[in-house]
Amino acid sequence: MTAPRDTLLLLDTASLYFRAFFGVPDSVRAPDGTPVNAVRGLLDMIARLVVDHRPTRLVACWDDDWRPAFRVAAIPSYKAHRVAREVPGTTGEEDVPAALAAQVPIIVEVLAALGIARVGAPGYEADDVIGTLVAREVARPAGERAVVDVVTGDRDLFQLVDDAACVRILYPVKGIRDLEVVDQARLAAKYSVPSGPAYADMAVLRGDPSDGLPGVVGIGEKTAAALIHRYGDLAGVLTARDAGDKGLTATQRQRLQDAAAYLDVAPLVVRVAPDAPIGAVQDVLPRQPADPAALGALVARWGLASSVNRVLEALEIH
Repeated sequence: MTAPRDTLLLLDTASLYFRAFFGVPDSVRAPDGTPVNAVRGLLDMIARLVVDHRPTRLVACWDDDWRPAFRVAAIPSYKAHRVAREVPGTTGEEDVPAALAAQVPIIVEVLAALGIARVGAPGYEADDVIGTLVAREVARPAGERAVVDVVTGDRDLFQLVDDAACVRILYPVKGIRDLEVVDQARLAAKYSVPSGPAYADMAVLRGDPSDGLPGVVGIGEKTAAALIHRYGDLAGVLTARDAGDKGLTATQRQRLQDAAAYLDVAPLVVRVAPDAPIGAVQDVLPRQPADPAALGALVARWGLASSVNRVLEALEIH
């Protein structure tokens, strides 16, 4: 009998704790009155994910740099509208509600006490950490490769979908119980692209105002998908542009030419890095807390008993 495959669950942690912060009332507070809605909401999400999806490995992927310099150098408008203030030597601090920012260090401490791996990389976003861990898993021999589920509310990570390598996205629709499973069939049905890389190429052409990416003026999602379908990938679209291919209208060709400078650098910004500097990761799902004393102190100080107990119960029944 073939042994069941491992499942590696990768969390886009900031995406999830932002959702928790806005989804759980700020009346959820510690004994001293400090809001802990993001902390408790994230812990409840983790407990539910472990119970529902039975991972054998789990990583909370982290934004060590929310707006990496290499992306800003390529496209200065990248996330520029989210900068709260300029900080010398950096690309600026992110505009995050103060009540949420105060909870992030608590999340760090609780994850460490639980023994849940938290992984970031200097100069890279959580998306790049996820992309690198996925690339590592896909590079393993097929018989040793885990099924990879990425939990994120960020559509950018749809580019990692790969049916052959058993990589899919679990996209929260409403809460963490209602997750849309995004595989290649879902990409084809909803976005008219056949694969994760094709989604990335479509996203380059379409752009994304929420990330400060202009895209090609006049080319929206449907047209971008149609061009990728016709020419195979972004490189094929650009080859057709340069060759004056008759499959492009004169207007489309002109718009692609006008956007040449953007199209030269946008793939670097849109595509996640597969090689962020991450060391070895101890990602086995813990059966018991790594530091029970520290966890107990955190529970008492921040009033986390119910949420932490849900996580511990989920780990025990795994």
